[in-house]
Amino acid sequence: MVLEPGTDVPTIRATNQHGDAVQPAFEQPTVLYFYPADDTPGCTTEAEQFEEYTQQFQDAGVSVYGVSTDGVESHRDFAEANSLSFDLLADPEGRLCEAFDVPLVDGRGQRTTYVIAKERVVAVYERVGPDGHAASVFEDLVDTGLVSAE
Repeated sequence: MVLEPGTDVPTIRATNQHGDAVQPAFEQPTVLYFYPADDTPGCTTEAEQFEEYTQQFQDAGVSVYGVSTDGVESHRDFAEANSLSFDLLADPEGRLCEAFDVPLVDGRGQRTTYVIAKERVVAVYERVGPDGHAASVFEDLVDTGLVSAE
C-alpha cells in the first residue's frame, strides 16, 4: 500500500547519476517518480517526457526526481543517452521504494509517482502508463492550485 495523501514523507538521501549525495527538500513542491528500469522503452518515454516538461516544472518551482533500483553508472548512462537534466536517484537496495511503500516486483520498483509539498504527500499516481504521465502530473499541479503555469 503506497503512502496516502496527507501522509508525512520520510527524509531520504540517495546518490544521483553524477555520484553526488542528494537529500530532496520536500518543503517545496516535488515530483518523485519511481520507474522500473533504465533504458527500457516505457521508462525511456516517461523520462524523456519529464525532461520535455523540465522548464515548466522549474518555472513553477517544482523539483523532479526519478528513482529506480538501477545503480549510479546505469543512471549516468541513461541520463546521458537521453539528455536528462533532472536527478535520477539510485536505489539498488530498494530502500527508497520501501520508505515510500512502492511495490517491488523482481527487484524493480513499480511505476508510482508522488507529488509532495510541505513535507506531505499531496497526490499519488499508481500503475500509470508512461506516455503522457509528465503532462498529466503538471496539469494536475496547476489544476489543484499547487503551482501556477505562468
